[in-house]
Amino acid sequence: MSLHFRFAIVSDPHIALPHTIWEHPNRFHLVEVSIPAIETIFERLSHLNLDFLLLPGDLTQHGEAENHTWLAKRLAQLPYPAYVIPGNHDVPVLHSDGRSIGWADFPHYYTAFGYDQPEQLYYTRSLLPGVRLIGLNSNQFDAEGNLIGRLDDAQLEWLRQTLTEFRHDFILVMIHHNVVEHLPQQSHHRLGRRYMLENAPALRSLLREFGVQLVFTGHLHIQDIAVDQGIYDITTGSLVSYPHPYRVLSLHDDYGDRWLQVESSRVESVPGWETLQHTSREFMSERSHPFIIRLLTDAPLNLSVAEAEKLAPDLRYFWADIANGDTVFDLAHFPPAARQYFERFGAVKRDGTPHPIDNMAKLLFRQRISQCADETCQKLK
Repeated sequence: MSLHFRFAIVSDPHIALPHTIWEHPNRFHLVEVSIPAIETIFERLSHLNLDFLLLPGDLTQHGEAENHTWLAKRLAQLPYPAYVIPGNHDVPVLHSDGRSIGWADFPHYYTAFGYDQPEQLYYTRSLLPGVRLIGLNSNQFDAEGNLIGRLDDAQLEWLRQTLTEFRHDFILVMIHHNVVEHLPQQSHHRLGRRYMLENAPALRSLLREFGVQLVFTGHLHIQDIAVDQGIYDITTGSLVSYPHPYRVLSLHDDYGDRWLQVESSRVESVPGWETLQHTSREFMSERSHPFIIRLLTDAPLNLSVAEAEKLAPDLRYFWADIANGDTVFDLAHFPPAARQYFERFGAVKRDGTPHPIDNMAKLLFRQRISQCADETCQKLK
């Protein structure tokens, strides 16, 4: 079956009506631009012949009912279908606390955007003949009421049944938490693992069993494409943090092989924020110092605070550069251990050579994952 379709991704828009915005000294994102930024993108996308739009979570800043209502109303005005899933910001509490909606309330706001069965927080929808979307919910609450990134057993069983039923379709999976590591040792580092799905290995194993290769995530607020044994996790940066990106992707058949063309763009400015890219990068760098100090003093470097303070100024733009994607770090003046550690965060292959695939890429898919090793499945730019 020949497939040709085009779609867009807008992730982590953190929609916030002006009167719902409240200041948090540690936030890296500019929720003040959420609405004008998404309107800018919608205007640009209106000139493209899109088949659908995906929004992989954190639709609102703190799960406010009126922000969910605003977004649902706006999505209904688009000339193409849109599909959403919840992020941790969308369902921060199990039961409504007056400011945020409750966990089980989410699907009822988005019955037109995937949730035709609003009694559950995951779904599957036919996008086009032979093309199917599976929207998963990675937000669960533990016994103490803390929000964690995990798929419960019931959802995993539903997923197996769904993949069995539609095993002949080309499957796209959308989930908020990362399924493949986008940062070195992300699953094990205390600053990175909260962005990973706790039971990601179980999900990856199930997807490989059924030949599913494309997963779209958010949450981490960076531009990155990671691959693990044939499974691509394409994570898209937040609309409200540097570099304010979105993606347009096209799936093609070419002589029996399928390939996905990935293109990324940015919102350069909105009214009142004419230098948005520069302002946002500086905003992020000015607030990055505590994060950088934690990174330097935590394992595996375990530097003293005094040592960390000496290196921190040279890492002022470290997270902004990661968020931008395709960055190669040159820290030749750093101590060897610190240099090796931080340069691993760049867009490089295992041998250290540059490998820019985060923003513009062509990903090739064979008929079976077993024919598609990590290196041979990498992009052809």
